[in-house]
Amino acid sequence: MTNRVLTVSRIHTVAWPLLVAWPLGVLVASFTIGAAIFAMVGDTGSDTNFTGGVFSLFGFALAFYLQAMTQTFPFALGMSVTRRDYFAATLIVAAVQVFVFGVMLYGLSLIEEATGGWGVGMRMFAIPNYFTSDPVIQLAAYFAFLSLTAAAGMFLGALHHRWRVVGLFTLGVGTLLAAGAAAFVITWQKWWPDIGHWFAAAPRSVPMVWLPALAAAAGIIAAWALVRRATA
Repeated sequence: MTNRVLTVSRIHTVAWPLLVAWPLGVLVASFTIGAAIFAMVGDTGSDTNFTGGVFSLFGFALAFYLQAMTQTFPFALGMSVTRRDYFAATLIVAAVQVFVFGVMLYGLSLIEEATGGWGVGMRMFAIPNYFTSDPVIQLAAYFAFLSLTAAAGMFLGALHHRWRVVGLFTLGVGTLLAAGAAAFVITWQKWWPDIGHWFAAAPRSVPMVWLPALAAAAGIIAAWALVRRATA
């Protein structure tokens, strides 16, 4: 079974530009533009000049797993690949991507810290360093949020494949109503300070690693529940 799953995982190499080339290309472009701007501007009066260019990598990861469920999945079923093998193969690809990108981002964050923000005080990769100085939590945070991104893409893609736009709209409206109801109750009961204190007092690993990791696990389980009942 392992060899079969690894063989199925090669299906995703067809979309290697979206899996590897485009994320890295846009990341390099974002870094170059940001570094050039801050070098030209000079001293901004801030210890660090934040740029969100790193989030482009997460955006491409989300897009890849969306298309993996909406386009590649039906193709694989047409090639007589079982749902279980395809989903397991997708998880293997996701695990490799999360590991490689996570280590890469952590390595770039170390260089960023060592060079004083690439010599221009720019902070692009060392975002976890805002919240903790623990290197283990910093690395684990990259893994957790990349896993959450992949899981969200798989879940949303599986939802769209199962119920098309109606499913996405229903999820969006349901999420909006649930969030609005939660905000109303929290405001009514004046729980916002308690929630803020909980996040401030909780170990940094809880909001930075465990919560996104649990959300990623829930997304993967939900995606599999949809995929196993989906038709081609």
